[in-house]
Amino acid sequence: MDKRDHKQRYDAGLKTRREVLGAGYVDKAMAGTEPFSQEFVELLNTYCWNDIWNRPGLSRKMRSVLNLGMLCALNNGLTKDEIKEVFLQVAIYCGVPAAVVAFRAAKEVFQSDK
Repeated sequence: MDKRDHKQRYDAGLKTRREVLGAGYVDKAMAGTEPFSQEFVELLNTYCWNDIWNRPGLSRKMRSVLNLGMLCALNNGLTKDEIKEVFLQVAIYCGVPAAVVAFRAAKEVFQSDK
């Protein structure tokens, strides 16, 4: 776990986010930050983009491949039932809150495909 202070972790995460997604995309997303969502943006930049994306266990390339696989699963042959089974497995190993988020996101994707 990164032991640096919050500001250093936030700045490092924002740097990684810009490098991975592109500065223009991130700057546009950041410009839309409102007081209500500020703490969530801090969580994204600090936890997701620094504490996870900057861990030494996987390269950025591998993390991107994993994300691509997750994002493309539905469009590459996984059925809704197969995706549901994955999320049920996630609930056991990653926790029910993670599965709740996954089910909500899948619902949005399934509805947008109609």
